[in-house]
Amino acid sequence: MKTLIIVTHPNIESSNWNKAWLEAVRDEGNITIHELYKEYPDEIIDVPREQRLIEEHDRIIFQYPLYWYSSPPLLKKWFDKVLLYNWAYGPNATKTAGKEIGVAISTYGTAESFQPTGFNRFTLEEILRPIEALTGFISATYLPHFSLNDTSDVTNERLVQSSKDYVNYLKTVKPAEK
Repeated sequence: MKTLIIVTHPNIESSNWNKAWLEAVRDEGNITIHELYKEYPDEIIDVPREQRLIEEHDRIIFQYPLYWYSSPPLLKKWFDKVLLYNWAYGPNATKTAGKEIGVAISTYGTAESFQPTGFNRFTLEEILRPIEALTGFISATYLPHFSLNDTSDVTNERLVQSSKDYVNYLKTVKPAEK
């Protein structure tokens, strides 16, 4: 299975977690890393190129830090520009049908803060519902997300373990049973 990781971190060099995850998967087979902010610093997206990348892969993982309970702005723009009518959805759309789509997300908040009674009032599953809905809309299959909470707590041990966990997630994640 060929996996495309679409990384949307505005400043990956200053990231502890997202950068460590990329380093951990860089040498894994059948994984393509595609960094949107490095590829498109002017935010002018090459739609045919992006569509080719999607077509060439079986699984797409959107990797990003949580931004205001959503994705970074370039990823939203990517959705708007790349997932076009009669390509990703509509009566003649076939290009995304059957693909698997997942999210790898890092959050500043603790796991406890992403509970109905926590500071953020919503679970990550609830916050990621727009991605899950988008996945269904384009006839793809949604995968359970990978997450790391409390990113302010940076230790070498956590970086190493989280990176190992991410590689394992990419190798073993399966669509949820319905």
